[in-house]
Amino acid sequence: MDTESIVYGCIKHMPLGSQAERKQSCEHNRHVLARLPGADGWPFLCREMFATSGEDVFSGTYQTQVIHFGMSYRAVEYEWEQWVRKFEALLRNMYWANAVVHLETELAGHHTFIWESDSCHEPSDEPLQVRCVWSREGALA
Repeated sequence: MDTESIVYGCIKHMPLGSQAERKQSCEHNRHVLARLPGADGWPFLCREMFATSGEDVFSGTYQTQVIHFGMSYRAVEYEWEQWVRKFEALLRNMYWANAVVHLETELAGHHTFIWESDSCHEPSDEPLQVRCVWSREGALA
């Protein structure tokens, strides 16, 4: 049986500016996610893996727009660089303050990848900075 990898996390956007600007940036993020490909074939990132909180306090957004995601893969760690490139391409097109990705693998342990912006990243082609924290559960054999 092949090994399974679990990828999950969230993208947080703290909208700034006027109420209209805040609403526009959150709506922009929703449109970017809606334009992702569907889950056919081998998409590393597909729109079905993402969900966003609603637009107001009663539907999940007090101040911060939280976009959560998750997917189960067959040994995605062997193609992790490709996954990260696609995720960073997505981030470049969005408004966000922080993004966290957890990668859980059967053989390579658990990894946490963190992207942070000084204030609010706006859509651009600028390089992104990532931090990786690795942990391994269980004892060595």
